[in-house]
Amino acid sequence: MNLKGKKIILGISGSIAAYKTPELVRQLVKSGAEVRVITTIAAEQFVSVLSLSTVSKHPVLNTIHDGSAWNNHVDLGRWADAMLIAPCSANTLAKLASGLCDNLLTAVYLSALCPVFIAPAMDEDMWHHASTQKNVSTVVEYGNKIIPVAHGELASGLIGEGRMAEPASILTFLDNFFQPIQHQPLQNLRALVTAGPTFERLDPVRFIGNFSTGKMGIALAETLAEQGADVTLILGPSSIRPKNNQIKIELVESAAEMYEACVARFEEVDIAVLAAAVADYRPTQIADEKIKKQAETLTLQLEKTKDILATLGSRKTTQTLVGFALETNHELANAEKKLFAKNADLIVLNSLRDEGAGFGFDTNKITLLDKSGQHTTLPLVSKKEAANIIVNRIANMRNEEQTA
Repeated sequence: MNLKGKKIILGISGSIAAYKTPELVRQLVKSGAEVRVITTIAAEQFVSVLSLSTVSKHPVLNTIHDGSAWNNHVDLGRWADAMLIAPCSANTLAKLASGLCDNLLTAVYLSALCPVFIAPAMDEDMWHHASTQKNVSTVVEYGNKIIPVAHGELASGLIGEGRMAEPASILTFLDNFFQPIQHQPLQNLRALVTAGPTFERLDPVRFIGNFSTGKMGIALAETLAEQGADVTLILGPSSIRPKNNQIKIELVESAAEMYEACVARFEEVDIAVLAAAVADYRPTQIADEKIKKQAETLTLQLEKTKDILATLGSRKTTQTLVGFALETNHELANAEKKLFAKNADLIVLNSLRDEGAGFGFDTNKITLLDKSGQHTTLPLVSKKEAANIIVNRIANMRNEEQTA
């Protein structure tokens, strides 16, 4: 573990998720960290001060002064290697964003010279509220790091986003931050990734779409970022988001919007990976009102969408361009034809014939095709592992071009 010997302040605000914090402290201490705990008054309604002081082996602090002693927030802020606020309620998040300082936790936050990690916890509607998202953006702009919320059962009984990340996930997030810097082969390079489906509207309530979830493209975006690239993700309609908050996301809906976003950025990037399942056709007309159920049949007239891969291939200069091919028959022949016809450097072939591959799965079975005629077929692996293999191939291709 990279947390051994690290001095960590854990700030706990008023949220039902505070019941998880004794286990979080226990795991931090077990990993070798020295932990000091600060609670708000509201937090103590959800978690026992005695349990926190027992597992941390230090008194729990909650006031700047208690009549007999002064808890120096400046010294605390300078003492730590990291400050972790978990759970961070919507109220505390708003205070961090606006600089309000009415308790020891916020006073230490404003005094902290160390990295600050924030693990939000609130109900789904609160999490998605525009003011909360603005506060998240503000604290990130200040240089703080957001530990992504989890999806699951909430205190309200709803199922959705807003749960505080589990203690093990928080520990991993911190441990990764303190990991010694390793060589990143794509450092200082800019990458563009597309992911998810596109929706082509028929009328105000209906659309033509597909079953893509965006998992493969998001795994690629995260892996490119891990290897040092500055990543922009063009994401179609998907409920999934990258866990790495350094990835810039642009949300689009239609094939036309994805085309415009890619074309606008292609000249500025070094790598483009087009993993989105983009519609090949769209309706020639979009009804202004909902199409009523009247006749026994309904005829739709469709027109081709603009081909993103072919367009970028025609404009490619020094970029490494990667396309995806999802086939149901003559898989290798069709993928190889796509590779040359659209001037890609690498095609990633998926087949719907392979069990556990394709839309919706956490696994994938792919074949990589390049212009040298090399075909590399992988067994069924996780989409994360597949992303690692694809990105390593991209890095190797760029290295070979530079040394040629």
